Amino acid sequence: MSKQEKINAHRGSLVIPGGKIGVLLVHSLGGNPVELRFVAQGLARQGYTVYCPLIPGLGGGTDTSGLSSWQDWYAALEAAHDELKTHCDVIIVGGLSAGSMLTLRLARERPSEVDGLLLFAPTIWPNGWAIPLHFNLFALVYHKWSARLLHLRQRAPYGIKDERIRNFVIDSFKSEGRPIEDMFGRGGGLVWEFKSLTRDVKRRLGEIKQHAAIFHPREDDQSDISNAFKLQRELGGVVEMTVLDDSYHMVTLDRQRSIVVDRSVEFVRRLTQKIEEKAAVARLVKGKGIAE
Repeated sequence: MSKQEKINAHRGSLVIPGGKIGVLLVHSLGGNPVELRFVAQGLARQGYTVYCPLIPGLGGGTDTSGLSSWQDWYAALEAAHDELKTHCDVIIVGGLSAGSMLTLRLARERPSEVDGLLLFAPTIWPNGWAIPLHFNLFALVYHKWSARLLHLRQRAPYGIKDERIRNFVIDSFKSEGRPIEDMFGRGGGLVWEFKSLTRDVKRRLGEIKQHAAIFHPREDDQSDISNAFKLQRELGGVVEMTVLDDSYHMVTLDRQRSIVVDRSVEFVRRLTQKIEEKAAVARLVKGKGIAE
């Protein structure tokens, strides 16, 4: 990608220029693209173009009013996808945690323009062992205005099993002058919108036919592995599953991130090779047809 062809990214996004194969990565609810930096760098080293947009409203600290909707998040993802399409012929889309739900919706709505899926600790609903029991009461909230009166706070270990990494992440927030609530707090309105998004995605999982790779920890503190098993059962395409035994929710940052990076790279390589072989066969058949 030349200097003249740079992606017009939202401030705070992560863009690594590369070739005509692109990977679009979506951060978590209340998160940011830094969560996906190791995966992005691993893919970029193979020559892929990687784009991790900061999704306004979904990203931490980007919706102080609490007025954004999941439709706004999805529209921002579509815009990022459109931008990446101007540079890449093949696009794999991935998402971390809640970001996986936006990823799945994009795959469903644009089946011919999303060539594969990477799902990192996919979350249909937060039900891990560290989620407070009173969080389940949120299911009884039927209106967003009342949901906005609630504020939900995560508990340690905050999705990171490795204490050194956890402390580093916390210290980096403090050094940036950002309130710790940006990382560990979730407004009720934000959770309400996420709940509405998952409702939309869940009811039509069978329509999503792309080849998918899921990475999920066995002992996820935020999102029980049952979330991943449901996707494995109900998605309409081939699903590969990697179960991690020494990681918590933030699999792209935690102890086994090297496994996640290496297998993500290998998945994209295999998938794009199949796509290229299929395209070559199609060109050969078309060429024979013209010759005859």
